[in-house]
Amino acid sequence: MNLHCSISSDFNHVQVHHILSFDQVQHENQTSFKLIMDAKKITQIYEGLGTLARKCIFSILSVSIIPNHIAFIMDGNRRYSKQHNLIQGAGHRIGFTSLMSMLKYCYELGIKYVTIYAFSIENFKRSPEEVQSLMDLIQEKIEGLIKEESIVNQYGVRVYFIGNLKLLSKPVRLAAERAMEATAKNSRAVLSICIAYTSTDEILNAVVESCEERWDDKSEMNLIGVEDIERHMYMAVTPDPDVIIRTSGETRLSNFLLWQSGNCVLYSPAVLWPEIGFRHLVQAVLEFQKHFGYLRKQKRI
Repeated sequence: MNLHCSISSDFNHVQVHHILSFDQVQHENQTSFKLIMDAKKITQIYEGLGTLARKCIFSILSVSIIPNHIAFIMDGNRRYSKQHNLIQGAGHRIGFTSLMSMLKYCYELGIKYVTIYAFSIENFKRSPEEVQSLMDLIQEKIEGLIKEESIVNQYGVRVYFIGNLKLLSKPVRLAAERAMEATAKNSRAVLSICIAYTSTDEILNAVVESCEERWDDKSEMNLIGVEDIERHMYMAVTPDPDVIIRTSGETRLSNFLLWQSGNCVLYSPAVLWPEIGFRHLVQAVLEFQKHFGYLRKQKRI
């Protein structure tokens, strides 16, 4: 009898212990969920305040002329990785996040054309491991562009891939073709992604195609003009840039848009590409507005 009571008492004690443990876990889960929800609400509040602040600043900037076309040279991803002791490729992934933010700011401001220098032909000279890592990242991000919730669909952006696309691996090239086809009906803005691109290659290709066109046209003089070359440029799908932004404080164009950049503002903030932010875009627009009168006069000459 005493043994039975002892066993029953121990069993009840175990049951109570398990019930208390379950209640404790449930309480901890509820607390964690509440903290997550509170963090999301705080994030949404900050995002809302940020959007409101940008709208106010954009409304002030819009009193003057807004650039129609901004191009970016995304310099400093590798240096950012080295400075912060990150693994290879981490700087480029962080840089992609910066790119998405800058695209969002540009389209909010009403800038219709944005061009980015994503991968130069010269970059193929880097180590095979680094090139492959970059190609994998580019393919991953290209495929992300055509998802329904992506920024290009959110803002109605048509995507072009500019450059000697034959130099790309088949998976990357096919991904680029799918993205261009998927966004072909978007008309509110344009994103040109220069990949496997240099200006010298673009100009050479345009001259060759112009010569071939003239050679085949027996009814006209076999002379080519500037208009012929410009019509065959990779960048013929966009107007010339108004502003080129190159991060890391460099003022070199690095074989980017040499033909098209003769009459634009070059803005070179000292920050590396992953560190670029909203204030740098605002400063670039202000620089353009400050020099707009001179640039417009030069175009007329």
